[in-house]
Amino acid sequence: MNKSIYIMALGAFGIITTEFGVIGILPDLVKEFHISIDTAGWLLSAFALTVALAGPFTNMLTARLNRKFVMCLVLGIFVISNLLSAVAPNFTVLMIARILPAFLHPVFWAVSMTAAAKQAGPKDAPKAISIVMAGLSVATVLGVPLTTYMADLFSWRASFIGSAVVNLLAFGALTLFAPSMPVNDEQASPKSQLQLLRNVHLWVKLLASTIILAGMFATYGYLAEYLDKVSRMSGAQISIMLLVFGGTGIAGNWLMGIALSKNVTLTVRLFLLSLVATHILAYQFGGYFIPMVVILSVWGFIHTGGFLAANIQLTHGIEEPALDFVNSLLPSFFNAGITLGTLLGGFVIAHYGIHQVIWMTVPLLLLAFSMSFIKSNVGQKATSTTIEELQEPEPVQVAICE
Repeated sequence: MNKSIYIMALGAFGIITTEFGVIGILPDLVKEFHISIDTAGWLLSAFALTVALAGPFTNMLTARLNRKFVMCLVLGIFVISNLLSAVAPNFTVLMIARILPAFLHPVFWAVSMTAAAKQAGPKDAPKAISIVMAGLSVATVLGVPLTTYMADLFSWRASFIGSAVVNLLAFGALTLFAPSMPVNDEQASPKSQLQLLRNVHLWVKLLASTIILAGMFATYGYLAEYLDKVSRMSGAQISIMLLVFGGTGIAGNWLMGIALSKNVTLTVRLFLLSLVATHILAYQFGGYFIPMVVILSVWGFIHTGGFLAANIQLTHGIEEPALDFVNSLLPSFFNAGITLGTLLGGFVIAHYGIHQVIWMTVPLLLLAFSMSFIKSNVGQKATSTTIEELQEPEPVQVAICE
């Protein structure tokens, strides 16, 4: 793989650590600024909301810019944001510093995944994208513990400085080693990109990705509570198991990339059925410690690959520069899926108890599985169509699913 793909993975690690690293230092911020925990929580939720709303628009605004320049711009803003956060004199300044990079967060994902796929070629595109997304996986496993440790060792301000250093390293490496990535101005026009939204089959795939994420997070969003109330694990045991969950997920993400390179449709279907089976096992053996340790290890291995599976099942066959725009939609729909899943899971917990939350995940995943069969007459319409082709009177029809 081209070394710039690994540099983009480092950048992904930096921006995800910036996004989620604040979780571990919220108690410190509550004490520092004399605010409530729910107010401090807006540092995370406002960031996510900005990402969800800004994605398509910021990508259109930067569509004509050199892709390397755009990624360096995003990483540079993340460096500045973290430095401003580290010296914030009050909560208002900290909130502004946090929201600043959120507008461009989805741009980095859209551009980096498109660039990785282009550099690797059609056959190895899933593996290249999995490398970039490995930055996300590693950040979710190590990012929060790392920033929390720095806050404990020095102060909460040091955690932001640490995040700034990671983003600065990625910025420097990308500047020095990544090739220039110019854009065709005619194909990158906002008008051409918006025409892609007229494709009904694209919306079907976006809905499928949303349902996959909703199914994943309906239970995962309450995993710590499940382990506490159903598996009766201690706080220390839960922390270790969450770390194991994330650690096996890194390996799972890598294997998912290889499998998707072989066969997209079959891999996505096997992923969904495997995750359904894992949830059913967790329901049956949730009250037994040793079985749950094994189940959680397998669950994490399967679960983390879901981000990549949802991504590839949507973008498979779509060509640049349409790919940039479609990738820019992913953070919005991923966040929508996560929100939907946690709301539905919370509803089940409130009315039927934490043990029954599994039965919200299973039907969502099975629904996504059934949607994977939408191919031939439905799936073979214009999803790999380039923006130039979308401007033709009769769009070329190319299959999504193999």
